[in-house]
Amino acid sequence: MKSNRLFFLYLVAVLLAGCGGGGGGSSASSASSGGSNVNVGLVIDKSAPNVLAVTVNDPSYPNKPTVTVTVCAPGTTNCKTINNVLLDTGSYGLRIFNQALSGISLPQVTVNSAPVSECIAYVDGSGDWGPVQSADITLGKETASNVPIQVIDAGYFASTIPSQCKSPNISALDQGPASAGFNGILGVGVFAQDCGQGCESNANNGLYFSCSGSGCSQLAVPLASQVQNPLALLPLDNNGLILQFPSVPSDGVQSVTGRLTLGVGTRSNNTPSPNVKVYPTDGNGEFSTIFRGNTVTSFIDTGSNGLFFDDSSLQVCSSPYQEWYCAQLQTLSATNVGNGGSPTGSVSFRIGNAADLFQSPSNAAFAELGGTSVGGFDWGLPFFFGRTVVVGMEGVASPLGQGPYWAY
Repeated sequence: MKSNRLFFLYLVAVLLAGCGGGGGGSSASSASSGGSNVNVGLVIDKSAPNVLAVTVNDPSYPNKPTVTVTVCAPGTTNCKTINNVLLDTGSYGLRIFNQALSGISLPQVTVNSAPVSECIAYVDGSGDWGPVQSADITLGKETASNVPIQVIDAGYFASTIPSQCKSPNISALDQGPASAGFNGILGVGVFAQDCGQGCESNANNGLYFSCSGSGCSQLAVPLASQVQNPLALLPLDNNGLILQFPSVPSDGVQSVTGRLTLGVGTRSNNTPSPNVKVYPTDGNGEFSTIFRGNTVTSFIDTGSNGLFFDDSSLQVCSSPYQEWYCAQLQTLSATNVGNGGSPTGSVSFRIGNAADLFQSPSNAAFAELGGTSVGGFDWGLPFFFGRTVVVGMEGVASPLGQGPYWAY
């Protein structure tokens, strides 16, 4: 079973101010029967230009929220509509497998004539490698133009892949949609670039490279040439987004349909509730969570398919599910604290027996799925079930204030 990708493993975290978390999730094979074979969902206004459906319907990859995006060669009608793209509020930028882009030729992003490539590592030991190229990206009916994206291609300069993309930093590069479980990752977290000023000012950033036949060297990359959060480049609804999912009952359901609305207070359909609490984040997109008397850093991430935290009182599953909790269904609570000490708010959540949940042959969405953490508190997809969550983009104003922030 593929282990959970909680967030990016920063090879030079001290240097990369503004870099943030990242996505992915754990897959699990299914076996015998169990769970509630029903579907739940929200109504999607397909006529609205700023609304996308978010679906969770793959029993082989529990709690995998996906959207559909359209990728075009810049300024052309040479386009592909790509489904099964992982929606990830814990990372920034669009990453698409080269196999999903077959038939589209995208221009290479360069810095001083040097072609730009990128290596992203995840805490489960996997990683994404490939060139940075430009594309027009359509979300719903809104288009962001000339967006630098990463084309995931493990074969790109395969003979000279930099050491940062090899063991011990990365044990296995993603090879394609079949093994990853998705066609790409759409990172729509609180930051506009996937790295920020650290990669602009320092060539030894461990993320960006330029490759030739003689090898790959590290590269400082201006902000505008880094992989960009497409949300930040939309012509109107570029200050954040609103995610809504219905509640999911115990034991899970076959599928869930949620709603992603672009923009915060920019149209009549994205006006936030006046009762929402706004949790400012620090420069890493994090705030604090108090759990069992301990205060830890935390983040909110649709790309994590469970709630990941440390609790010695919960039983951990045996192999092959040893990263998950196998607890008798129970309700727990934690307190979230915004960066700077306010606001505070209690969050109630459920944790159950992951091994039992994974026995369902058809259920794809589970509210009580949780596992152990590598540090901190990861509010993964179960946090979103039954909630409206607002993502506030860094440095951009909205009726809820200036980002970066989370609100719910």
